[in-house]
Amino acid sequence: MVWEVVEGIEKYAKRLDDRSNVDALLERAGQAKVVLLGEASHGTSEFYTTRAEITKRLIEEKGFTAVVVEGDWPSCQQVNQYIKRYEDAPATPEEAVKAFNRWPTWMWANEEMLELYRWMREHNDGRTDGTKIGFYGFDVYSLWESIDEVIRHLGKKSSADAEAARQVFECFATFNRNTESYAVSAGLLSEGCTDEAVKLLAEVRRHKHAYTTREEEALDLEVNALITANAEHYYRIMVRSDNESWNVRDRHMVEVLHHVMKFYGEDAKVIVWAHNTHVGDARATSMLEEGTVNVGQLVREQHAPEDVYIIGFGTYTGTVTASEEWGLNLERMHVPAARPGSWEELLHRTGPYDKLIMFNEENRPIFSDRIGHRAIGVVYRPRYERYNYVPSQVSHRYDAFIYLETTQALHPLSVPVVLV
Repeated sequence: MVWEVVEGIEKYAKRLDDRSNVDALLERAGQAKVVLLGEASHGTSEFYTTRAEITKRLIEEKGFTAVVVEGDWPSCQQVNQYIKRYEDAPATPEEAVKAFNRWPTWMWANEEMLELYRWMREHNDGRTDGTKIGFYGFDVYSLWESIDEVIRHLGKKSSADAEAARQVFECFATFNRNTESYAVSAGLLSEGCTDEAVKLLAEVRRHKHAYTTREEEALDLEVNALITANAEHYYRIMVRSDNESWNVRDRHMVEVLHHVMKFYGEDAKVIVWAHNTHVGDARATSMLEEGTVNVGQLVREQHAPEDVYIIGFGTYTGTVTASEEWGLNLERMHVPAARPGSWEELLHRTGPYDKLIMFNEENRPIFSDRIGHRAIGVVYRPRYERYNYVPSQVSHRYDAFIYLETTQALHPLSVPVVLV
């Protein structure tokens, strides 16, 4: 019942501007090995700045070792090299983010992230390589860029790996770096590069110990080979099944996450930044009936309960950076007030201020009924707002929730866009 949820919010919600409440959140989250930080949109400034402050404190106070984001591995490697001051790395964060040239560029090339990149670099200064904080992307979209990286690593070597890389390159070259063309050919005409991509991954894994670990070469090579195989799978089935391609993508994200954790060793503690639809446990949403899984569900299933902590985010109203169509110019859009009876509207109804709720065995039943919970993507049409709500058991989808009453649009940097 709505009144029970309202009463529960009034009883258990804490003010976000009270540091002691945030301290309590960090104390619990800091005990985990994986902390997943969500967002209700990819274009809200406060989601980025709030996650950045939580991230800094988890790194400084709780010993977290890496940040993994919903971005492309090759592009994020430019930031990783910058913050670790690797040889030939970009000298400035502005130079590093030029690598984020695939639409939507604004997700990781924005003013809010520049500040975090600088902070991570300063934090790493004076530390040895084994103790420096890393920054990685775990998405699956970078098919062509990852092939390029594998060729770069193996192109000068005379080995089975190099031959496998050459075969992959020759096969994919016929599609002129066009993912739509590949998806149609592989998914509908069965004319793809599956065998070549799988063989490449197998060869790289078989011989990975032969490669130097200088500047994370072995990790970079293996993950890019993994992306080549999984991206091929993703695009091949994309034209036939939205749900299964989603599953391929999120399973890939978790696989990359575990590669990063393995790289940092037994003491690895990783912070994940991704949309609520990825980090919030799918089993507590309508995704369950659709046969889809996500990162939050998979990580919970594969780790002990105390080792995973998921924090969702939401807002009542404000502005957002998004676009009305895929690939079009970004806009600063108005986010209308949350729909009556939604999770965000009930949080607003109990007082127009920023809140934090930590779920536990005592209060989870109060918030266990399915209720509409807003999700805004990079493509957003406010006039169709009613379709942007995911039925969710909020207290089972997340371990905690941060509510920001009024939020503003993200501040993108100007980066030349490549549409793929």
